[in-house]
Amino acid sequence: MKSKCPPWVYEMALIYNKKYTWIIVLTALILFSVEDTAQAYIGPGAGFAVMGSFLAVFAAIFAAIFALFTWPVRYVIRAIRGRHAFSHSRVKKVVIIGLDGMEPKLAEAYMAAGKLPHLASLRENGCYKPLATTVPSISPVAWSTFQTGVNPGKHNIFDFLTRDKQSYMPKLSSVDIIGTKRVLPLGKYRIPLGRPDIRLLRKSKPFWKILGDHGIFSNIIRVPITFPPEKFHGVQLSAMCVPDLRGTQGTFSHYTSSDPQKNGPTGGEIFQVTINDNTIKSKLVGCENPLLKDNSLLECPFTVTINKDGHSAKLKLNGENHTLTQGEYTDWVTVVFKAAPGVKVNGICKFLLKKLNPDFELYVTPINIDPAKPAMAISYPSVYSKYLAKSQGPYATLGLAEDSWALNEKVLDDAAFLRQCTDTDDERETMFFDSLEKVPHGLCVCVFDGTDRLQHTFWRYIDEEHPANENGARDTHLKNNPIEDVYRRMDEVVGKAMEKCQDKNTLLMVMSDHGFTSFRYGVDLNFWLMENGYLALNEETDKENKYLATVDWSRTRAFAIGLTGIYLNLKGREGKGIVENNGEAEKLRDEISEKLCTLKDQARNQDAIKNVYNAQKVYRGPYKDEAPDLIVGYHHGYRASWDTAIGRISDEVFLKNTKAWSGDHCIDPTLVPGVLFCNQKFDNDHPRIVDIAPTVLEMFGVKPPAYMDGTSFMAPHRN
Repeated sequence: MKSKCPPWVYEMALIYNKKYTWIIVLTALILFSVEDTAQAYIGPGAGFAVMGSFLAVFAAIFAAIFALFTWPVRYVIRAIRGRHAFSHSRVKKVVIIGLDGMEPKLAEAYMAAGKLPHLASLRENGCYKPLATTVPSISPVAWSTFQTGVNPGKHNIFDFLTRDKQSYMPKLSSVDIIGTKRVLPLGKYRIPLGRPDIRLLRKSKPFWKILGDHGIFSNIIRVPITFPPEKFHGVQLSAMCVPDLRGTQGTFSHYTSSDPQKNGPTGGEIFQVTINDNTIKSKLVGCENPLLKDNSLLECPFTVTINKDGHSAKLKLNGENHTLTQGEYTDWVTVVFKAAPGVKVNGICKFLLKKLNPDFELYVTPINIDPAKPAMAISYPSVYSKYLAKSQGPYATLGLAEDSWALNEKVLDDAAFLRQCTDTDDERETMFFDSLEKVPHGLCVCVFDGTDRLQHTFWRYIDEEHPANENGARDTHLKNNPIEDVYRRMDEVVGKAMEKCQDKNTLLMVMSDHGFTSFRYGVDLNFWLMENGYLALNEETDKENKYLATVDWSRTRAFAIGLTGIYLNLKGREGKGIVENNGEAEKLRDEISEKLCTLKDQARNQDAIKNVYNAQKVYRGPYKDEAPDLIVGYHHGYRASWDTAIGRISDEVFLKNTKAWSGDHCIDPTLVPGVLFCNQKFDNDHPRIVDIAPTVLEMFGVKPPAYMDGTSFMAPHRN
């Protein structure tokens, strides 16, 4: 895609040795993009609030003009600060490639077989070590520790999900959304008089912000738990927990002319359509329109006309035509929702025409926030997402961009899901090498998700005994092992990066936040708690709909939610707590831990749980009381059940996992360390993910803050 901005903008952009003339670049991009921008916010479960588009454009133009006339002063200030930025540095550049979930045993096996030559070269000429992960070994927890150099008790992230203390219902652990309360009634409209309060719940300070305070620039691409984006000296594209345009963590749409199943699929919505004269008419759905008093949904109609060849069709959307070819994804297609006169909200999605005969089937990805015209800030500065879109075209912005739920629900087959993963990694690769080119001095970090997503969903390909294989669900069209393939592709990315990091003043690290293993059986902790007298249901509870919402809290002392945690129903902390937060609570923690550690899967004669961690003992810091009271460390093959994660209660403790999501890492952290490769040698044989932040700071000559729990493994440990 060619940029609408003149060439001089990009010639001056992102060149650090010219002190980053970002003000000019941002000003130019703003001026070239305000003509039809609507300022909006979309958040998980919060809908979105739209500011008046006229005021938004006016404010953007005013800010651009102000920045244009003040950039020389800013340039001089930055130049003075930057003169001493590297005066004590041992390197001029640090590059970190995050390969989410790379498993040491697989990496070692593939290297031994000669399949990962570039990683093997890093090991031989630099070093390679297993990298200790966090308690628990979950991405949001581990990546938060990576960025901050502190344990979860200091950064406040303990799982993907936590519970609402009053309702006991699950909610995201990393982001809190408080909608706009003041509105101006105007006929059928209601005009928000403020913006929603978007709060990042991760505490402490990322190490790149500390670097920025010392004049060192950073480019941070898709590191989890960076949403909403924070201000610092650098650029950043957010990742995990960035919502789709419906305000969810990813809701796909499936259009079919056959009778849909009674209950809609998890993670998606089914629309039944009718074929009339080879034409299908339907609509894309957004979230509630906050500008209308009736809270009606945003909708965008589309038409599909089946071509005579019987293998393709024509899609008409927003007045534009697109070709649909059976079995192939479209490129990203822009979707424009009209919220009110003069107010539009943009999204992007891909279409996959699955079938034309005898039934019509069309899959549509979750509608991503359009990075070229974002309805909310998904990057810092907010124009950085636009810069990437103008330089490389549209790209996925959803936090969990690969639609694993559509695969689990068999709306997508293995090949279609695999294509999503490879496309997403390709987009990420383009961003990463752009940052390497534009940042000759400073920090570059990029996290690739493909290793994680493909191990989650294709572990059944390397575990012959996995329950998901009992129904012969593998895609026979896939000739290769997708997990081996993604390791090979990432090895190629590492090789290209090594070519650009040959300067002795550049430190290159390749790391993962945790490892991986098989997920064969789910453990329903709430059923176990109920069996053992710690959790009680209301007498009138429907046996088919047992959720935490149906629990009798006056008789419940403990409950589970999320992927690893058990909470005590503490008085004064939980909305209907009954457990005294004193010796009673500590005795209860010990009692549950002791019993759980003896839990055995009798049908398979296997121990299910390796360790149970007491949060009061394993965490240090001001937020440890926000953690689950107990963190369950499972053995290989086991994990919290799907029901446990969302607070639903099944009818047995152990359940077969027959979903495509067949691999996982939410087990005991000692069993799933990550990997760490480096182009420089170091002597520490037991590096930890918490050590990355202080290591990078010391390599740049910046003293790590005393509150950090990690220590540099590239220098002698401090007392």
